[in-house]
Amino acid sequence: MSRPKLRIVPLGGLGEIGKNMMALEYAGDIMVVDAGLMFPEEDMPGIDFVIPDISYLVERRDRVRGIVITHGHEDHTGALPYVLPRLPVPIYATRLTRGLVAAKLKDGHCMSLTTLHEVAPGTRFRLGSSFEVEMFPVCHSIPDAAGLIIRTPVGTVVHSGDFKFDHTPVDGRATSLTRLAQAGAEGVLLLMSDSTYVELPGYTPTEMMVGQVLERIINEAPGRVIVTTFSSLISRIQQVLAAAKKLGRKVCIVGHSMKETVRIASELGYLTMPEGVLINLGDIRNYPPDNIVLVMTGSQGEPTSALVRIANGDNPQVKIVPGDTVVMSATPVPGNEALVNRTIDSLFRQGANVVYERIAPVHVHGHGSQEELKLLISLVRPKFFVPIHGEYRHLSLHARLARSLGMAAENVIVLEDGDILELDAETARRDGRAAAGYVYVDGMVMGDLAGVVLRDRRALARDGIVVAIVPVDREGGRLGGRPDIVARGFLEAGGEGEILEAARDAIAADLSQGEAYQLEAGLINSRVKDVLTRFFYDKTKRRPMIVPVTIEV
Repeated sequence: MSRPKLRIVPLGGLGEIGKNMMALEYAGDIMVVDAGLMFPEEDMPGIDFVIPDISYLVERRDRVRGIVITHGHEDHTGALPYVLPRLPVPIYATRLTRGLVAAKLKDGHCMSLTTLHEVAPGTRFRLGSSFEVEMFPVCHSIPDAAGLIIRTPVGTVVHSGDFKFDHTPVDGRATSLTRLAQAGAEGVLLLMSDSTYVELPGYTPTEMMVGQVLERIINEAPGRVIVTTFSSLISRIQQVLAAAKKLGRKVCIVGHSMKETVRIASELGYLTMPEGVLINLGDIRNYPPDNIVLVMTGSQGEPTSALVRIANGDNPQVKIVPGDTVVMSATPVPGNEALVNRTIDSLFRQGANVVYERIAPVHVHGHGSQEELKLLISLVRPKFFVPIHGEYRHLSLHARLARSLGMAAENVIVLEDGDILELDAETARRDGRAAAGYVYVDGMVMGDLAGVVLRDRRALARDGIVVAIVPVDREGGRLGGRPDIVARGFLEAGGEGEILEAARDAIAADLSQGEAYQLEAGLINSRVKDVLTRFFYDKTKRRPMIVPVTIEV
């Protein structure tokens, strides 16, 4: 009997930015790496976020041994509250990541569905009889991030997680080059490596550079300084605290997610709080403006974030005044550029001086650039290589990078979500596909809205809606009066009366013509939709959603 093969099943994160999830399967065991979410694209109106389709795992739930989380960012943890009710398995994570996941699961009321295991980097643990997992430290834009060395019966797999090679990280925890080199010397069957910033040449700048720039900006600011960043960017928060302490300013943390992350990170020892620096939001009026630094979310233009509410004048405690300096210490996530630009414009309009990445180095990203990606491949020396975490162009460019280092073209495999890769000690080949579509989260609703619901929302957003109210004689079954039409998001104010009046005439004419017959609701709805679709396209070249409503009179 032939020996089983290792199956690599990406369920998210390959061909897109976000919703990272990867399954490894051997014989009777499955382990899962990460369970993240993705923010909606522009053509997903009303969607809060997108998570992976886990039907492949649910169908094999008795074989899933656990989920290993590489770090605490939403694109790696955000799907957990939605995954665990269908897949109640243990979770393994480093200390800070475990703390952030625990807070998320408590908010989602699903702590009882899992057991959270804290794993120290360098220790090994088993998932079933097929996988021995070791987490090794990597430098990223959140502390306690990890990559994985996974020993399987057919060979060792290295999963990079999100990483960069910063030799002077703020928290002193650099990516473990030594451990990677040791793994390479022992022999690695497969390397799966982060591709997010493969387009950038050279090396990613050190985080220390940002600290120096932030200190200069805070020192030169004539009034309050508002720093906005990701709530998980703990090293950036630490730099702001250090600069404020040095310059004699007080710091106020604003926003629920930012406060919660700061609380967890400080309790676990990943954030040092200088004595006498932190104050409450209600106390800022007791200090002159040039003594205040506010730290908050909103770097992505999120409508409910602290900065955006302030920019829109919706925060009763903080108003932008001339002399304020706002530092946007983050890069817009792809798709969020318009929201961010709108927020920046609003802040400038109110008299603030806004400093953002295009005009000052106030942010460095947490992913390796080309030379770091080359270094990882050179250290690990894998037999096979699969680029992960990125849109398709990123994966393709990363594959080209691997081939430029001498890897055989047939050993560099570009996968997308759902592709199944089978490996043994000598060969790797694609073997079918798994379900790996989008699962949309819309308020309390979760499911596949890709069909009718999203199609209707797109139509409403693009061309508006027309409701046609058609009275029908209960006794005679004929048109019982003049139809009424209500239009929204479709016709310009002022000129709509004439067009709607003509549309009513068109309906009445169609339903009254020909031989006498009994009108039936289904027939009426069909004819009204046909008549109005043709009518409005002829008049406006647009196709609004038509909703006929039949009422008996």
